[in-house]
Amino acid sequence: MNDRPRRRATRRAALRTGFVVLLAGSAAGCANGLQSVLGEPPRLYLLTSKSAFSPGLPEVDWQLAIEPPIAEAGLDTARIALRRDPVSLEYYAGASWVDAAPIMIQTLLVESFENSGRIVGVGRQSAALRPDYSLRTDLREFQAEYDGPGQGPPRVRVRLNAKLVKMPQRTILGATTVERTETATATDMGSVVRAFDRALGKALKRIVEWTFDRPTPKES
Repeated sequence: MNDRPRRRATRRAALRTGFVVLLAGSAAGCANGLQSVLGEPPRLYLLTSKSAFSPGLPEVDWQLAIEPPIAEAGLDTARIALRRDPVSLEYYAGASWVDAAPIMIQTLLVESFENSGRIVGVGRQSAALRPDYSLRTDLREFQAEYDGPGQGPPRVRVRLNAKLVKMPQRTILGATTVERTETATATDMGSVVRAFDRALGKALKRIVEWTFDRPTPKES
């Protein structure tokens, strides 16, 4: 019996198998090479909304639209900002917020108002929402601050300017600036993010309570 056809078929199968293994190895090598060029993806961090407020918070019968905070280019990013001196802005390597800071803060404001349970309706500014009021904010400070190299844990600073606008007249009924600072308990990234969470949480609480103290549409 002639075994040549069978041997040729076996060699072709072995060559195909080797080619597939080679392709797989090449793909893995390309992926590893690309990862080494691009670096590891940043670790993502998120902050939390407020759910506890001062006793006696009034209940209101109006709807509120939350506009995304306005921020300068250095803070209008998902990168986590830090300052080592008053005239420069840097960013932590390998760490980012889950979203650009203004969008993340807008979400947390909406959630904080919802968590209060004291308002008829609140949401992002959209065509579907017909608000009585609009809350406009400017994000002025949102960074960790170091006094110098080797000076220990940073101090986190959050500063928001808020304006309550009556709709549809677009009349400003009040304005306030809220600034809060918190010192991180350690220098690691987790401790710094928790300081951001405490500082922003105090600012969110103040803005929610201040908004509820403004005149209602019926009174204005």
